[in-house]
Amino acid sequence: MRRPILAGLVLIAAGAGLGLWITRPQQVSAAALDGLTGDAGRGEAVFHAAGCASCHMAPGASGDAQRVLSGGQEFPSEFGTFIAPNISPDPEHGIGGWSLQAFASAMTRGTSPQGTHYYPAFPYASYARAELQDVADLHEFWATLPPSDQPSRPHRVGFPFNIRASLGGWKLLFLNTDWVVEGDLTPEAGRGRYLVEALGHCGECHTPRGAWQHGPQPVAGRRSGTGRARRGSQHHAGRAGLVRR
Repeated sequence: MRRPILAGLVLIAAGAGLGLWITRPQQVSAAALDGLTGDAGRGEAVFHAAGCASCHMAPGASGDAQRVLSGGQEFPSEFGTFIAPNISPDPEHGIGGWSLQAFASAMTRGTSPQGTHYYPAFPYASYARAELQDVADLHEFWATLPPSDQPSRPHRVGFPFNIRASLGGWKLLFLNTDWVVEGDLTPEAGRGRYLVEALGHCGECHTPRGAWQHGPQPVAGRRSGTGRARRGSQHHAGRAGLVRR
């Protein structure tokens, strides 16, 4: 009787180990970044198109203070409350010590420098479609932003959603680089699709989501608990010269 039980436990452990290996955090390879040189001027346009400050500036910040990415804004959800971290160039409390590879892995793979999964409240599912040259340009511009020594606050997420290893399964199912709008497009429409579905990540806030928060689907709109998605993204798109005033 013990042997079948032991064999079953071994199979369960082996299956769990295989699952963790298949869904392990992925990084952008160093080879994919070879030859890329970031340009801070182009990176500023990427910064505004991506709406980075909309989530990562301090609550209530305005004017030049929006460039200080000290974090602190709270985003309630059915899974818990996510709190935007400090992503300023501060080497201790921000991301000032990150290499381009670490930066690109976070942006397009949702993987931290420590090799853990990020929650998809960080819209890497859309940024996964971004061109690595744009990521390199953004990384170069990041170094020009003012640092902040404000410590990041932990998310308030309870069991079982606080088990980050399970996010690998979510990524396996829903993280891909397929376009939502398919087919042959004019160069102008293709550029617009890139801004909407990749850098602008419009669908992350403006579409209905499935039970597992997968998506985005075509941009149909939904309610925003903070109003930030509608107001903030429009503001930053305007700063980048991407919408008409």
